Amino acid sequence: MGETIGRIKLDSAGMQAILDGQVGGVDAALQADASAIASAARRLAPVDSGAYQASIRVERGRIHLSGRDRLAYQVIADEPHAIHVERQASTLAKALGSTSGRLGRGSARRQ
Repeated sequence: MGETIGRIKLDSAGMQAILDGQVGGVDAALQADASAIASAARRLAPVDSGAYQASIRVERGRIHLSGRDRLAYQVIADEPHAIHVERQASTLAKALGSTSGRLGRGSARRQ
């Protein structure tokens, strides 16, 4: 089909550092995207007492994916009645949908 003109060998430790957010601005980009989703969720949240809206926040953590731990940011609402609000209003899903076309394009990515 074609001839091989070269080979690339990826540095596993280097790739892991990127995925862990230690280099390359990955951490800042993920945090910026999660913050944008959280802001949209607060804006879209139904307000009765304001407790649900105030409980929406971003948490930095790790997830286990494909046999490895990865850097992750989660947008959560931890008010005790948050599950009922989500079932009725789907606030977090709507927030993700409203920002999905803009994620990864914030100032954190341009640095």
